[in-house]
Amino acid sequence: MTVVLAAAALVVTAGCSSGEGGGADGPGASSGTGSPASHAPSAPAATADETPPAKGSAKVLRTVTDGLDTPWGLAPLAGGGLLVSSRDEGTITRIDEKTGAKTPLGEVPGVAPAGEGGLLGIALSPDYASDHMIYAYLTTASDNRIVRMLYDERKPSGEQLGAPDTVFKGIPKGMIHNGGRIAFGPDRMLYAGAGETGDRGLAQDKESLGGKILRMTPEGEPAPGNPFPDSVVYSYGHRNVQGLAWDREQRLWAAEFGQDTWDELNRIEPGGNYGWPVVEGISHNSAYRDPVAQWHTDEASPSGIAYAEGSLWMASLRGERLWRIPLNGTEASAAPEDFLTDRYGRLRTVVSAGGDRLWLTTSETDGRGTPEKGDDRLVELEVR
Repeated sequence: MTVVLAAAALVVTAGCSSGEGGGADGPGASSGTGSPASHAPSAPAATADETPPAKGSAKVLRTVTDGLDTPWGLAPLAGGGLLVSSRDEGTITRIDEKTGAKTPLGEVPGVAPAGEGGLLGIALSPDYASDHMIYAYLTTASDNRIVRMLYDERKPSGEQLGAPDTVFKGIPKGMIHNGGRIAFGPDRMLYAGAGETGDRGLAQDKESLGGKILRMTPEGEPAPGNPFPDSVVYSYGHRNVQGLAWDREQRLWAAEFGQDTWDELNRIEPGGNYGWPVVEGISHNSAYRDPVAQWHTDEASPSGIAYAEGSLWMASLRGERLWRIPLNGTEASAAPEDFLTDRYGRLRTVVSAGGDRLWLTTSETDGRGTPEKGDDRLVELEVR
């Protein structure tokens, strides 16, 4: 593997990722294999406490639970426990992070799983402490949409979800490229990654919701300050965004699947055009925004991303590894490193557990996994 820092973007050379590609890792410490980088123009100066070390680490502390079926979305609860969605079963389950015990909340009505579609990302309302609402991105018989449901843990197991209220509908659906990641940003607005469903032309069509990052109010209206009038479209020219995260300066980052050549990590700017399907990866074309880092598709095929200890951490499906991308402002400060390679198979979702800890789920039961690597699990990591 060769890693090059060129034109303000890190290039990882190792890659077809027509859909979500295929593979990920287990207990104990793991060192990275990132190769030395050669440097083009330097990134903006940053103080020592802002820039993480060039070399990091990822240590698996424990398997919290296993026996999960097509886990996709993951949402930690402030009072303890994590909620996980099952893409194919259309259910949400609560996991006790101390014992690994599972409590089914219930099935989400209207989910029509097929291909890469189903019950995908979940997120807690920014007012969850008072309203107890769970948001979910799901595939129905006619579209992809976002709904919200009341979670009442006082009710019997399996009956704790209220009827879904549709927040936003009409996102294109397909057998592939449904996007599906949702997250509330520091501005309390709801962001969603929407894929282009294999219809490449949707990504450059600003009137379409496909191939976009969307930004809306918790009620599903265009968010104040969006770049296009009366539109939830926040950025466009995307193929299939499944990773959204904010750094310590509240800057938005996104990971997305490439086709045959380059997967991307992008710094998202409102109104930005990220090039698909005209370009894939770094183009040096001023009409499009170049990725901050790119990987051949057999080394990544990224899904979830999270920010911790000054770095972005990217879960990879086909690449079967966890990538660390240390940041200096809006650029990578050193070559990406990979951890947990080929240990757990496909990695789907990574979220911050606070400080130097991450939660990570695998994705071996999504139809592209390797049976001998076992069923899907949730693990806790210590990273730096």
